[in-house]
Amino acid sequence: MTEAALRLLTPEECAILLVDQQAGLAFGVGSIDRQTLLNNVIALARTVRAFALPVVVSTSATKVYSGPLMPAIQAVLPGVVSLERRNMNVWEDEGARGAILKTGRRRLIVSGLLTEACVSFPVLSALADGFEVYVVGDACGGLTPTSHDLALRRMEAAGARVISWIQVLLELQRDWTRHATYDQARAIVEAHGGGYGIGLAYARDMIHPA
Repeated sequence: MTEAALRLLTPEECAILLVDQQAGLAFGVGSIDRQTLLNNVIALARTVRAFALPVVVSTSATKVYSGPLMPAIQAVLPGVVSLERRNMNVWEDEGARGAILKTGRRRLIVSGLLTEACVSFPVLSALADGFEVYVVGDACGGLTPTSHDLALRRMEAAGARVISWIQVLLELQRDWTRHATYDQARAIVEAHGGGYGIGLAYARDMIHPA
């Protein structure tokens, strides 16, 4: 394992790629409950805003099948314009790939639909071009649990790091005394972090240090 892969993520080094987070494709997701998937992607999008990460959003077939970027995600990223493409592989689309390169970041965090194609294809291509790639496994959806898992395994075997949205958030925050992002990071956990979020809210409301 390389030294770079052992370094924790920092906001200054990372960019986010959201691929085809569209309702028409979400209909076909069978690897994860769709509402859970949307919750996780929204949490990741809120993390993008909290840490001011550059984000590239790409969509496909918006007019004929897939629809636009899901409104709940767009609401979190109001200023972000989705880059429409025809190719399943973002890396083979000049505009989308160019937008990623323009960020100047070499650590790429990827979330998208479907894991078997429009996630795995650009991940493998970015790895081949020397990028360090992190796949947010619980913010991606596949057709079946098996095909999703096999796609993650293929990407991991090629050198990608599989991660969860909560690990992205906590790794970027890393220290709850980092006040610049504390309130936003905590709010994301409380809203989207299940039992952990419930615990943080309880601690805030019920435990009062002397």
